[in-house]
Amino acid sequence: MVCGSIDAVAYRIRYAKPTVQHFAHLSRLQRKAVFDAIDRQLKDQPTVPTKNRKRMRSNPLATWELRIGNLRAYYDVLTEPEAAVLIVAVGVKDRSTLRIGGEVVTL
Repeated sequence: MVCGSIDAVAYRIRYAKPTVQHFAHLSRLQRKAVFDAIDRQLKDQPTVPTKNRKRMRSNPLATWELRIGNLRAYYDVLTEPEAAVLIVAVGVKDRSTLRIGGEVVTL
């Protein structure tokens, strides 16, 4: 008997240019937490909702949100020309206030 297998697509992680400035506003430990969570949670099945990963309502920033404690990574999933996750913003959420790159953002 031959068992069928499901081909898992590994997504390449890419960062939009503005995220360099966003990471500059985080501490070293916060940056490490974000990079670790992105590597662990978004390389495979980034479009599967989980406790910490959800599809967002329509907004100008991104389609998906990854929660890492009070940190947030906002991303889009690309299929062309290759399967990739594009991190478009990284910020800190404190109650109802979201700061991205040191600026308060409303979504």
